[in-house]
Amino acid sequence: MRVYVCFDDTDVLGADRGTGKLVRWFTERLPEGCTTWGVVRQQLLVHPDVPYTSHNSSGCAVIDVPDESFLPGLAELGAAHIAEHFMEGSDPGLCIAPETAVFAPLIAFGNRAAIEVVTQDDARAAAEAAGVHLSGHGGTNDGIIGAIAGVGLTAGGWTGRFVDYRVPLRGFSAITTVGEVEAAGITVVAVDRNVMVPKPTDTLDTQDWLRPRLWGGRPVAPVTTLGPNAWTAIGKQRDAGNGTGGGTGGGTGHGGDDW
Repeated sequence: MRVYVCFDDTDVLGADRGTGKLVRWFTERLPEGCTTWGVVRQQLLVHPDVPYTSHNSSGCAVIDVPDESFLPGLAELGAAHIAEHFMEGSDPGLCIAPETAVFAPLIAFGNRAAIEVVTQDDARAAAEAAGVHLSGHGGTNDGIIGAIAGVGLTAGGWTGRFVDYRVPLRGFSAITTVGEVEAAGITVVAVDRNVMVPKPTDTLDTQDWLRPRLWGGRPVAPVTTLGPNAWTAIGKQRDAGNGTGGGTGGGTGHGGDDW
């Protein structure tokens, strides 16, 4: 059974860790028999009426569990994980949705949260309609908004960037081949003008850290050409500027940006 576990708003400006790191730490303490398919960063609305720290993003872990009996334990583990690692001043939220949930309300809410201001009441209504776990764990509890939105966007399958995968994304060599990346389950897709098909033997510059997108419910590495038989991955990290981030509290704040 596949389960979506999303955290949001767990850190503050100047923190030594962000929500992205908290999600990755969570996947390292899963019960025996549970495995992580990936961790996806979802970008939410950046707007003056939405409190956030630096980028307004949430982190969703996609986990495979043996059966539904593991769901209560994941909820308890998620709450304990937040209690252990969140930063004072943040407004953490947690959402857990099994593949048996009604996903239409979640996807619709996620799409709204990416482009318009939404509220806690909107988030709770979506959770009730979908039949999923949604809980706040401190401060204003505004993190429930980003947590359920992150689940919806990830389940929708067409937005977000992988920050972790079953094959370590930073484990690829700086210069590898298209075939090696695709052997790991990541599809390599050209996004330049000619949209040629990369060959397995072509070289691929990973920019030292491959950053696949979630496209069509699968990890996809978009690349552009460097010349004959050579490609480079897009999405190299830029300087975040003013901090790593979680929510700042109040309104419809979403969370951390340590990605």
